[in-house]
Amino acid sequence: MTSESKAKIAIAGGGLLGRLLAWRLCQYDVNITLFEAGKLSVPQGACWTAAGMISPLSELVHSEKQVYTQGLQSLDLWSDWSRKLELQGGRAVGFRRAGSVLVAHGKDRSELLQFLRELQGKLGESAREQVQVLDTKALRDLEPALHSFEQGLYLRGEADINNHRLLPLLLDVLRLQGVQLRELTRVNCEPWCISFPGGEEHFDCVIDCRGLGAKDQIKGLRGVRGEVMVVESREVVLQRPVRLLHPRYKLYAVPRSDGRTVIGATEIESEDLSPISVRSSMELSSALYSLNPAFAEARIVETRVNCRPATMNNNPYIHNEEGLIRVNGLYRHGYLLAPAVVQQVENQVAQQRLLVF
Repeated sequence: MTSESKAKIAIAGGGLLGRLLAWRLCQYDVNITLFEAGKLSVPQGACWTAAGMISPLSELVHSEKQVYTQGLQSLDLWSDWSRKLELQGGRAVGFRRAGSVLVAHGKDRSELLQFLRELQGKLGESAREQVQVLDTKALRDLEPALHSFEQGLYLRGEADINNHRLLPLLLDVLRLQGVQLRELTRVNCEPWCISFPGGEEHFDCVIDCRGLGAKDQIKGLRGVRGEVMVVESREVVLQRPVRLLHPRYKLYAVPRSDGRTVIGATEIESEDLSPISVRSSMELSSALYSLNPAFAEARIVETRVNCRPATMNNNPYIHNEEGLIRVNGLYRHGYLLAPAVVQQVENQVAQQRLLVF
């Protein structure tokens, strides 16, 4: 098939969904153009701010069963896709499937027990295989840095991925695969058509995954503010993501290989993108210190603020019509759900008879 006769697919939005979709569709004999309103080398969306947790069990307590089911699917896909990306890009993406640990201080022990009961209620018999109750010794053996806690939960199979490695690697691979990259181009999406200041282009299929950039086209789409801090410490070493259960906030700490730890907890119904608040920084720092007092000497090297695109029911949004697919609303489940959603969109593009090997 000549270049002129190949199907032309436009993808609007160069975040996690857009990059993964472009990468997956490159396996077919099609021409792909990826549009991004900002610079592709410096992602502006929540995909860059996030900690990259892939935690279906942790989210099951507060989300619908669909999130858990698709999360399990994504876990397997991440295992496969990360290997393929590493081979294509020649460097690691930082995918780690070492489970995660939940802890609570003595006075908040009821939070841990309630979490366990709810998981057992939703998982049934499979809870025994997926969740391990840790006594003091087992917890210290698994995470020596959590030596002040008497009990914890180990959620087997959960994972995380280093988004600051993954997203640049995806961009490099897209360049190698010949994807046309159009950054600094703010667009509107309609069936078969991408329009932008000064013109428009026509395609065989348009895929709109612009996040909050698509608010005018998706009713009820809203932004949910999140705030994280990145700290650096050589004294405290965590082996896997850790969550601290607390009546007011749920802290997460995700270690990186460079001695840094990404911490966060905030979820605010606001589209404000101003810098992190004093209150949030104090609460995050205090909760981190309570995980291990040695974090007191950690250095705050970065703060990040962004808004997650969310629908009214916080579930992913996929709209499919001839010539146009809109996908959005991954909320706080971006890395948890992205592969499963991408696979679903890939199948919908195939149904439009545009994809050939």
